[in-house]
Amino acid sequence: MKYYIGIDLGGTNIAAGLVNEEGSLFNCCSLPTGKGRSAKEIAADMGKLAKKAAFDGGIDWEQIASVGIGVPGTANQETGMVEYANNLGFYDEPIVSMMENELPGKKLYFDNDGNAAAWGEYLVGSGKGTKSMLLVTLGTGIGGGIVLNGKLFEGVNYAAGEFGHMTIDQNGILCNCNRRGCFEAYASATALTMQTKAAMETHLDSVLWELCHGKIEMIEAKTLFDGVRRGDETALLVLDQYVTYLGAGVVNLINLFQPELICIGGGISKAGDLLLEPLKVIVEKEEYARSSKNRTRLAVAELNNDAGLIGAALLEDEKKGTNI
Repeated sequence: MKYYIGIDLGGTNIAAGLVNEEGSLFNCCSLPTGKGRSAKEIAADMGKLAKKAAFDGGIDWEQIASVGIGVPGTANQETGMVEYANNLGFYDEPIVSMMENELPGKKLYFDNDGNAAAWGEYLVGSGKGTKSMLLVTLGTGIGGGIVLNGKLFEGVNYAAGEFGHMTIDQNGILCNCNRRGCFEAYASATALTMQTKAAMETHLDSVLWELCHGKIEMIEAKTLFDGVRRGDETALLVLDQYVTYLGAGVVNLINLFQPELICIGGGISKAGDLLLEPLKVIVEKEEYARSSKNRTRLAVAELNNDAGLIGAALLEDEKKGTNI
């Protein structure tokens, strides 16, 4: 049995996990990323966590076949550089060479964190058995990854899959990428939280106030779905508008790629059918190939927060062009 280590580098936490060749996650550990820290300091923590994940899982370091790293931002496969990761303040950081110093002699692979998560879902999650799928992650922003014919599609500059920065309203909200009307400005978890708060301020009788104990700053995306389950009219109106935004982006992606599957991940995906069923109605009406016998399926991600760790751990399979 082969064993691998997957590392998921995020703006809030760094996580590492022990994964076997079948894609099962046995052990994971994490540390806060810390704001304003250098890439070298973060690389040192990633090295420590990788060894800890193996040790805590009862596997000798020598048994680890390779280490895969999922990083935010643009991961240049030719240079081993993170060219840009805005939430970490990284510009042209040589992460792979830094990790070679931390883990000498170990095979290293790295990719964008959205790609790593998509690869995990493709191999052992919702996308298992498909040839083409997209993962759309609804979190602080909107990210994801593209798998076409069993390979990650990364673009000429390794920056493909930035779904969140596709415009759905040309005159809309100014996004932090300096475009207006970006998908993530309307359909991320952050956006849903803002939409919920705005609706509450004009509907003081909403049950959402009860759910947050009168403290609007406590509102999160999950609160909205709790309100929907209670049948709250304000919550239902917010969800209806939110799904309209989400549907606009998802239909665009279907029209562009026509994959077998679009997998919805991120914290919002835990709402399950409350989110998926109205989204399917929009797709059914609006996608271009709606008369085709073969239609893109929609599904909720199965691996949740483990997708990035598992996908990163198994990047060796993708880079070698083999599948589980």
